[in-house]
Amino acid sequence: MQNSHSKNISILLLGTLFISTSGVLGKYIALSPEVIILFRAILAGVFIFIFCKFKKVNLKINSKKDAVSFLISGSLMGAHWVTYFYALKLSNVALGMLSIFTYPIITAFLEPLFTKQKLNLIHVLLAVLVFFGVFILIPEFSLENDQFKGILLGILSAFFYAVRNLVVKKQVKKYNGSMLMFYQMIVVIVLLIPVLFYSDVSNVYSQIPLLILVALLTTAIGHTMLVNSLKHFSAATASIISSVQPIFGIIIAYIFVNEIPSQNTFIGGSLILLTVIIESFRSKNEH
Repeated sequence: MQNSHSKNISILLLGTLFISTSGVLGKYIALSPEVIILFRAILAGVFIFIFCKFKKVNLKINSKKDAVSFLISGSLMGAHWVTYFYALKLSNVALGMLSIFTYPIITAFLEPLFTKQKLNLIHVLLAVLVFFGVFILIPEFSLENDQFKGILLGILSAFFYAVRNLVVKKQVKKYNGSMLMFYQMIVVIVLLIPVLFYSDVSNVYSQIPLLILVALLTTAIGHTMLVNSLKHFSAATASIISSVQPIFGIIIAYIFVNEIPSQNTFIGGSLILLTVIIESFRSKNEH
């Protein structure tokens, strides 16, 4: 049982590592957020479909109720991605990161509404610690108009992501994680197809290598691993443990963009790491 828990934690952390590549990759993709998300979903959908066929994953949806649930989770995923990318564009990566990592707090408060679980005060406390950890990571905090809009969009994005995870959690016991991600990509593609008629897509071909990376590594692999982890953890636990994402993002930025971490980065990162370690051990005792 202990080995199984350690394995599940490792898969969740590895998935989070892959998802954290989106920050650095996003910086280099010279396209509008909607166009990036559309082609990210198209390419990820193709990769996931090939994987499902190779692994003989059943793609059949069992009921109309489940189909509605897939439609809702896909719409929420698309809304989360677009609002997050606009949050980064309007503010900066640091403020975008701060606002998106309100999602563990939102998840801790919303989970009792979606499940029979009672509000867990430890989850709320750890989620608040994560928020303060990310707050310390921020190099400077000034609320100009665009930045304020960016933060609001980031918090809205965090809300979409939290609700999406809670909706998906209800389905992971019945369906394969790759299958769930495949249908979410289909919904995102359908919703964003109109983008092709009013956005500049002339630069898409030159951005294909980076789009393939964000589609395969970040989305098809990273997000699928995160969805699968919801089989083994509450949504609140998964969101708290996956809060190592900013730390991974900083390490990746240091390796590939040569961004040197500040003293605040180490303090904030340590606080986040502490909450992740606490929740990893605490959730083990619950299993």
